[in-house]
Amino acid sequence: MALLVTVELTVNTPKISSKNVSSLLGNIKNVEISSHVPLKYVGRWQIGGPADVVVEPLDARAVSEVLKCLGAEKVPFLVIGDGTNLLFDDAGFRGVVLRIGRRMSQIAINGTHVVAQAGIWTPVFARKVGCAGLTGAEHTVGIPGTLGGLVVMNGGSQRKGIGSNLVSATVVDIDGKVNILDRNACEFSYRKSNLQRPDLVLLEAAFEFSTANKADVRRRMIEIMVSRRKKFPLRLPNCGSVFLSDPKMYDVVGPPGKAIEDAGLRGRRIGGAQIAPGHGNFIVNLGGATSSDVLGLIDLIRRTIFERSGFLMDCEVRHVRPDGLLQPAHLSVQSGKWN
Repeated sequence: MALLVTVELTVNTPKISSKNVSSLLGNIKNVEISSHVPLKYVGRWQIGGPADVVVEPLDARAVSEVLKCLGAEKVPFLVIGDGTNLLFDDAGFRGVVLRIGRRMSQIAINGTHVVAQAGIWTPVFARKVGCAGLTGAEHTVGIPGTLGGLVVMNGGSQRKGIGSNLVSATVVDIDGKVNILDRNACEFSYRKSNLQRPDLVLLEAAFEFSTANKADVRRRMIEIMVSRRKKFPLRLPNCGSVFLSDPKMYDVVGPPGKAIEDAGLRGRRIGGAQIAPGHGNFIVNLGGATSSDVLGLIDLIRRTIFERSGFLMDCEVRHVRPDGLLQPAHLSVQSGKWN
């Protein structure tokens, strides 16, 4: 099968001076600024060139003030948590990476009501909810990444989404204004939400869960973790599931992983990237993988499954282009056949 992959890497956006950013944000308290940070050390896939500047606010007020400054000066920026669901480009990012990290990871539980900041590690969030005798978060216990990324993507497992239990989301916009959105305003659907708007940053989220027996909840979480360890490649860098599950495709050929495995693609590799031998919907970094390697495998998978089934799979993982455009990774693959 002929494979043609062309990825747009040429950008005209000038590099952002870390000195200028430091000056711009210099009067804001509780902000850490680093320059020329290799994104392979930021994302879970361990792929990506340097970002001009990485900024980590340490509290909600700092996030608001940073956004207001960046917006006023029209500085290109990208908001991330742990970079779990992101494919950073080999050319890096010409702008400011705004990282919501562990410094913003507080959680408060009052009865069945839970409020947690966006930077809390999702498995920690799930365990704390379960230990409080609440059910509804078990399906998130094995998902790497921050709660912010989980909520924005309406993430989950077993075809569930965290949005089902969300009551409200506290966000800050490009003008630094804090707003509270109720569940309807978030517009949750399968692995999507209105919170994916580039002009919004999630600060914290409130949830409502149901009471349950702690032992039963703990047993269920252990079962989920054991199942994940058996199926998923946990030792090699990866982003989790690459492709979205399409209900129509699911009814005909099954989930993406099964379709990929039935096509005989498990173990196929391009450069340092490989379709995981143990699970077809994972692409792992064997060492030295590039974003082009991953995009090449994505193109190969989509072509093969389309020719076999007539279904064109879309990606769950997002590609971060050097100019800051964040889009589903399949949109960055120019195959000439579908794009």
